[in-house]
Amino acid sequence: MRIGRVLGGMVAGALLLATAGCGGSDSLEDTGSGDSTGSADKGSVTVGGQDFTESQIMAAIYQKVLENAGYTVQTKLVTTRDVYLPELSKGSVDIVPDYLAGLTDFLNSEANGADAPLVSSHDPDATLQALKPLAEAKGISILPPSDATDQNAFFVTKDFADQNDLTTLSDFAAMHQPIKLGAPPDCEGRSDCAGGLTKTYGFDIKEIVPLDFASAQVKDAVKKGEVQLGETGTTDGTLEDLGLVLLDDDKGIQPAQNLTPAVNSDFIDANPDLEDVFNQLSAALTTEDLADMNVQVDLERKKPEDVAQQFLEDKGLL
Repeated sequence: MRIGRVLGGMVAGALLLATAGCGGSDSLEDTGSGDSTGSADKGSVTVGGQDFTESQIMAAIYQKVLENAGYTVQTKLVTTRDVYLPELSKGSVDIVPDYLAGLTDFLNSEANGADAPLVSSHDPDATLQALKPLAEAKGISILPPSDATDQNAFFVTKDFADQNDLTTLSDFAAMHQPIKLGAPPDCEGRSDCAGGLTKTYGFDIKEIVPLDFASAQVKDAVKKGEVQLGETGTTDGTLEDLGLVLLDDDKGIQPAQNLTPAVNSDFIDANPDLEDVFNQLSAALTTEDLADMNVQVDLERKKPEDVAQQFLEDKGLL
């Protein structure tokens, strides 16, 4: 789950939990570098972030657009947010791709304590407004988020959805059918998981079957009818081929996890031209793009840098 779970290795399941930072002793190690391909050398940039498929792809995209803009780039990826954010704050890392609500709630917890009420919501604009002062206090500037979002989501078989005319979670809940839910154990009681499904939607969950987020096991369990509802992410590109479909979170129990560039404030002040570069990138990126790129890396075994290059060329950004 995005709050409280560790990223899995599958296609959109390889997502770090976006709202709480996991502890870790990782140090930032250089995982790649590239020479500037722009017409002028504007200096060095360090791209940071988390070391899972989607973040690897986004870091490769950031690297290529920065090189195209004339910068020399190195990329440093780690496992947890609590490792790279201090580096971003002090300027050892210049820019990271992050998730709107995850970053907001992490910084809110740091500023106001682990038990502080969540300030993120399903509304990306409200969440962005909550994030900005928290980030500014750490010397971090937030550029406009993309419409592309990677949120937790719930799925059923396509046959079941078609037979019962289901497109939303509300549609399913209105059937008043006791269900088994396939999800990690920490789903129980969470507002973005079992708690929200029962309290907000009115589901009658008779059992949470402990299955990893977005795993092959949870998908197989839904297909076999062992559970009626499973949990994955909105950028899981494997569902269609498996005969599975997402149900829309029409009542908004998931916080806004839009892809958002977070930049060291001193760095962006010194390099204001980069705002336009990343605004163009964010405007071009969609949730479907993320899902497709994840599939290319995780299932088709393409390299993140090759997938990034093709994406940027297809969007006319290189």
